[in-house]
Amino acid sequence: MRLDIFLKKSRLIKRRPLAKKMCDEGMVQVNGRVAKAGTKLLVGDTIAIDSASRLVEARIEELPGGNVRKDRAAELYSVLKNERKQINILDWFDDDEEDDDF
Repeated sequence: MRLDIFLKKSRLIKRRPLAKKMCDEGMVQVNGRVAKAGTKLLVGDTIAIDSASRLVEARIEELPGGNVRKDRAAELYSVLKNERKQINILDWFDDDEEDDDF
């Protein structure tokens, strides 16, 4: 099964286009390697999703054959790590740049 489809069906990422975009931007790893959206998954593979606010690692327990009900989606994987990142808004601003507009 393709990585982007699994991410959507397991509800680790809500929409498939978003899953593809995150893969294209290098935010998703499979077994420790940056993965493309079309990467084929196997049971036992480890997925790491490194978004702006959260780091999630999960091991694939089952690959779904068809549509997955919401209450069953969490059975497809087991969470290994689920960390919330501290975001410091002051890091967004660079004091070294001069602002000529003001």
